[in-house]
Amino acid sequence: MKTELRGNNTPISLQNPNLFDSPQSSILSGALKGCLGSLDGACIEKLLLHCASALESNDVTLAQQVMWVLNNVASPVGDPNQRLTSWFLKALISRVSRVCPTPMNLNGNSSPQRRLMTVTELAGYVDLIPWHRFGFCASNSAIFKAIQGYNKVHILDLSITHCMQWPTLIDTLAKRPEGPPSVRISVPSWRPPVPPLLNVSSEEVGQRLGNFAKFKDVPFEFNVIGEQPTVPSSPCISTLEYSSLQYDFLLNQVLNPSTLKLEDDEALVINCQNWLRYLPDEQNNGASQEISCRDIFLNRIKDLNPCIITVVDEDSELDVSNLTSRITTCFNYLWIPFDALETFLSKDNSQRIEYEADIGHKIENIIAFEGTQRIERLESGTKFSQRMRNNGFFSVPFCEETISEVKFLLDEHASGWGMKKEDDMLVLTWKGHNSVYATAWVPCGFDD
Repeated sequence: MKTELRGNNTPISLQNPNLFDSPQSSILSGALKGCLGSLDGACIEKLLLHCASALESNDVTLAQQVMWVLNNVASPVGDPNQRLTSWFLKALISRVSRVCPTPMNLNGNSSPQRRLMTVTELAGYVDLIPWHRFGFCASNSAIFKAIQGYNKVHILDLSITHCMQWPTLIDTLAKRPEGPPSVRISVPSWRPPVPPLLNVSSEEVGQRLGNFAKFKDVPFEFNVIGEQPTVPSSPCISTLEYSSLQYDFLLNQVLNPSTLKLEDDEALVINCQNWLRYLPDEQNNGASQEISCRDIFLNRIKDLNPCIITVVDEDSELDVSNLTSRITTCFNYLWIPFDALETFLSKDNSQRIEYEADIGHKIENIIAFEGTQRIERLESGTKFSQRMRNNGFFSVPFCEETISEVKFLLDEHASGWGMKKEDDMLVLTWKGHNSVYATAWVPCGFDD
């Protein structure tokens, strides 16, 4: 599919082009030659890059000038580029004004307080654009194929969507000609402190899934694994220390055969939906040879010998230290949901405002924070796939039936959504631009 030009490129007029008359503004005016008076997406990106460059070189005067221009361009009720720019401006102001970044709220709610959703609201939230449903559909189809012939299935669900994926799979398993297998789903007691946030506990989610499985005559069990890492009472607690607590919890409790109560005759499925990006990627110096924390996590998964690992995430490379590179990638990626929502929801729609606000919080974390406080550390699908191969996993290609199911799903959404194959990955696209990738893997040497 040919890539289309991004978003709405309606020219935006500056309220005060005379800003660039001062000698101090020569760099800025030179960089924007040909853009003044009609700032489109490309010129907004150029402004953001010059602001990032000024911040990295500690040129506060130039950074303030660029942000003044951005303030004239940005609008929370404008076109997609203006709405996106308004969130970037907030993130840049947050970075500039933060001499010592305020620690994240370790309970999972950053300031301002994020609203807890009902289960019904959550269903509408994940359906707004097909980012989540695409991953659900591709993963469920791959899982269904991988567990053929098994009478017992154990799913370790590492996702941020509160088990919204599983009713569809349970319904499909109920229709299996040889009869449904027994299904056991295990979820960690801790999840990354990111939206969507739900107003019911994991235990209640499991109870609702159990009721649905009973209605479908599918034997079902649901377990919440481990004790959630204790949030230290001191507001001055190091985020590095808390990040270490979370990581140790995942390694020692969640990926522990004893805690999982693995059985020899069950098919173990590990499902990762928008999750692995929140793992730290620092080197572990405790080992005899330095190894990434993410690689240690993947090796621990491999040791569990699952019959399939499904991994879905946003297809963008944001795990970089350079601020300029991060801003470029982020701006050219996160315009996608803003542009997609513009096609079917009004500017004042409450669902759209809430969804965009959640993306705005993500932008702030990517731009305004550094070190362990910057938890949004996406890897592109290509880079992640290479990481999996380096750690001893084989990719599992998606079959034609899976591809057909995903295409059918996308037919229910706006015409800008599409799908393509890159090696063994399925990639969701918006106007030809990569947005989400789906992959499936098995450990090298898995018996089946």
